[in-house]
Amino acid sequence: MRTITTTDDLAAFCKAAKTEPYVTIDTEFLRERTYWSKLCLIQMALPGDKGDAVLVDPVEGDTMSLEPLYDLFRHEATVKVFHAARQDLEIFFVEGDAFPKPLFDTQVAAMVCGFGEQVGYETLVRKIAHHPLDKTSRFTDWSRRPLSDAQKTYALADVTHLRVIYETLSEQIVASGRQKWVEEELAVLTDPETYTVRPYEAWQRIKTRTNSGRFLAVVKELARFREEYAQRNNVPRSRVIKDDALLELASTKPANVEELGRSRLLLREARRGDIADGLLAAVKTGMEAKPEDQPKPDTSKDQVQVNPALADLLRVLLKAKSEELGVAAKLIASASDLDLIAGGLRKVPALAGWRNEAFGEDALRLCRGEIALSAKGNNIKVVRL
Repeated sequence: MRTITTTDDLAAFCKAAKTEPYVTIDTEFLRERTYWSKLCLIQMALPGDKGDAVLVDPVEGDTMSLEPLYDLFRHEATVKVFHAARQDLEIFFVEGDAFPKPLFDTQVAAMVCGFGEQVGYETLVRKIAHHPLDKTSRFTDWSRRPLSDAQKTYALADVTHLRVIYETLSEQIVASGRQKWVEEELAVLTDPETYTVRPYEAWQRIKTRTNSGRFLAVVKELARFREEYAQRNNVPRSRVIKDDALLELASTKPANVEELGRSRLLLREARRGDIADGLLAAVKTGMEAKPEDQPKPDTSKDQVQVNPALADLLRVLLKAKSEELGVAAKLIASASDLDLIAGGLRKVPALAGWRNEAFGEDALRLCRGEIALSAKGNNIKVVRL
């Protein structure tokens, strides 16, 4: 088990990887106590059962530059293979402003190939690589050194089995003609907008049933402060203020430290010092927001009049399409998508891209009365009228 801790050794491995059709990659990181993920380990493997597999250790090699890796990311003749790549890609985007191109995500490919929604790596290792996976090091603190041989073996298994998984799934994707489906999903993963968090938009992730402009203005300012403070101090959002406490402050609108201290849900650290000052300033700013500057929630979906019978028919159609295509129903359309379509809305994810081809076109035909559904035994068939 070779561990790389120097820039020169990393450059040599990445140079070799550029001569191969693909390289498998995974990372180990910690995020429980920080806002930004702390990169602790990178695993990479070249093709073939005996292809070189290495650990890249940025903790022990704290002076090592990852630029050779980012250069490999930009080398488009070599496919970079990950499983469930989103968090890995966020790390590389934040630290190196780089995305691996071309990218192949075996979780995305497996969903398109009928392995279910968000299928885990262990499942693919068992079903495709036909190999058991040792999970004893699953909850390792990857920032601690030295790593044991068991930890290293566990980490390398995340990329060595990935080779046969990639080769199998990529062949299935080509055979099914669904390359475009996978490409559409992967385009989201390599879009900077997927990982860009704007503090002034953070309020939109907070669930509230209140549409009062004044209330939402305070929520917006509190969420903005929390995001900025968490990013600046590299602490989790929940260590600043949790959502339920944030909504409580938006409701009680404290004007001073004494009133702030009456909050039942506020953490001790937020009752004084910089956090307390920031929370009070945010409440004040939100209260002073002009009516035209107050957030206006999108209530269009709340006003949709859903035809329940049509929504039920769409669910039957989705089930039939899912079984016909061998693709998880939830990957094609959500329950919310079906209700919105039944309510007359057309700007719905299920009606765009490959989902429209797989399901959306027939869904709209069903809504227009151009097709019907018939049942024979356990099978549902689409009948054109």
